Amino acid sequence: MMENNYRDMLKTIFLAAAMFTAASLVSAQSPQPNIVVIMTDQQTANAMSCAGNTDLSTPAMDLLASNGTRFTRAYCPQPLCGPSRSSMLTGQYPHQLNASINLPETNNYWANMEVDLMGKVFKEQGYSTGYIGKWHLPVPVDEKEVHGFDLITNTKERDWQDASIPADCYDFIKQQSNDKPFLMVASFVNPHDICEWARRQSLRMEPIAEAPAPAECPDVPANYAIPYGQPDILKHIQSLSWRTYPTNDWDRDDWRQYRWAYYRLVERVDTYVGHVIHTLDKLGKLDNTVIFFLSDHGDGAGSHQWNQKQVLYEESVNVPFIIADFRVKQSGVNSSQLINIGLDLIPTMCDYATIEQPASMAGQSQKPYALHPQASDENKVIVLETTFANGKENYGISGRCIIHNNWKYIIYSKGEKREQLFNLADDPGEMNDLIDHGDAQAIKKKLVSLLSQWGQANNDPVVKNLY
Repeated sequence: MMENNYRDMLKTIFLAAAMFTAASLVSAQSPQPNIVVIMTDQQTANAMSCAGNTDLSTPAMDLLASNGTRFTRAYCPQPLCGPSRSSMLTGQYPHQLNASINLPETNNYWANMEVDLMGKVFKEQGYSTGYIGKWHLPVPVDEKEVHGFDLITNTKERDWQDASIPADCYDFIKQQSNDKPFLMVASFVNPHDICEWARRQSLRMEPIAEAPAPAECPDVPANYAIPYGQPDILKHIQSLSWRTYPTNDWDRDDWRQYRWAYYRLVERVDTYVGHVIHTLDKLGKLDNTVIFFLSDHGDGAGSHQWNQKQVLYEESVNVPFIIADFRVKQSGVNSSQLINIGLDLIPTMCDYATIEQPASMAGQSQKPYALHPQASDENKVIVLETTFANGKENYGISGRCIIHNNWKYIIYSKGEKREQLFNLADDPGEMNDLIDHGDAQAIKKKLVSLLSQWGQANNDPVVKNLY
């Protein structure tokens, strides 16, 4: 009954949104839109039914996609919670922030650096600001003059409860007047609890049902096999940390049950996402709101027999990114524009809010591609980072990935075989490594050159020491 009511609620919101016209581009409520960022944790890009995945049902995420633009080639800056979130809330690369591993909250951590945090950017432009849920930045939550969020709650690990976030969002939204826009971040933890599930531990939040027999679970992915020539450092990393990678001796049946549990956690958080959307609608704010939906990083979900993150395969770095502008009528569309969410998120938010992008940020607004999804910047290059953080002995193992058009080049800092090269158009599952193929040497040379140029321009010590 509860599930039916939830679906009926979303249908009502969808029908209401479908009635909006382009004439409502600027709401009478405010000359600037409300900006809402809804973030999940550890959700890979295809873990949504709107992405064509039939192994789960995500009506709330689908609602956003059906009223906006879903970017199919959006990437996290680094597949690890703290570095990715630090990047997304500042518009800078993790290495520039000295935040390449998960860090504790530290007073004045970025005091001597030119860093503009999301909340402060919008607060200084007249927005009310609120952050609800998982934080995981090195900036203490009580340093409000630094991060700029008027309200910041439910952020501590001991307090993480996705179920309470919608109520906190309701309280924040209800307090907002119609003559002042607001920025609100709703930061959910799940499906991150799949980490505990893999270790056969109790989940940190709500339990899920016991996984059914493997035959009743989703099949392993098409790219379940480990690709020939995979860098040897990856298997080494998996062997070093049972806590992070308790999957070394798993068989296909184990992975099928893992995927079943992972999708149930995504469905759970989708329910809470729906509650936030419903609150915006119920309180009369939705029709002047732009919602950004995304995740801080993905999860291997059995691809290449990898769980969790840190690796630079697609499942770990390709994440959901949807922009739904409820001020205008728009049928759901997809865009293949390349995006680094760490750099491009705040500039895009600023563009929608008609405020100036801070000079400290090198990213670009993706609003033009949301409005014109058939277009894409063929010259765009994105670089992703990783530093394996399973223990102090691994801090020296890093990697970089560069993506240009359909080509993806990966290099790790250690190992006998360190490089990979994939044509994502022909090989989206990354099963055919072309690094040693004669026909691919020209593109490899080009990507290595582009990565080296990026390393010099961005003062990246890892790239400088790779070759």
